[in-house]
Amino acid sequence: MSTALTPVQEFLAERLGPDALEAHAFRGDVTVVVDRERLPEALRWLRDEPWWFEVLTDLTAWDRYPAEPRFEVVYHLLSLRRRERLRIKTRVPGHDPVVPSAVPVFAGANWFEREVWDLFGIRFTGHPNLVRILMPDDWEGHPLRRDYPLTEEPVEFRGHVPKVPSQIVPRVPPPGEDP
Repeated sequence: MSTALTPVQEFLAERLGPDALEAHAFRGDVTVVVDRERLPEALRWLRDEPWWFEVLTDLTAWDRYPAEPRFEVVYHLLSLRRRERLRIKTRVPGHDPVVPSAVPVFAGANWFEREVWDLFGIRFTGHPNLVRILMPDDWEGHPLRRDYPLTEEPVEFRGHVPKVPSQIVPRVPPPGEDP
């Protein structure tokens, strides 16, 4: 943990001890990196008094491949009473992409966790219905992983062949050229 901590960072550092892995603030955005096993506990403390981070505004992830731990799951919290924002992160290894679900603490995490599962393949233990939400049920893989193969599917037009851009966009001659 860094030396100049905000009160909420100090609170988490005291409660979590070495499981509060890192803390920093940049341009008013406060971040604390928490061990994934202690995440639900930390979120519960932050939701309840005295902090009142009562809203989970976003939950997302990013793939740091080829670095390990491969993934970071990011929780954006908001305190309406205190007018503060807080970012909680947890790091997840690529060989075991599992995080405890935040749904028991913030019900709004439900669809966010489904989206992260669908696009990154990070599983949330204890989630009530962890199924795909954006991709078709029979889709193979998780398309926001950095090692996901980029492919192109040919598009077949039937009955109507679109015009090429030069047929649609009128040509405007440059200054000095006759039309």
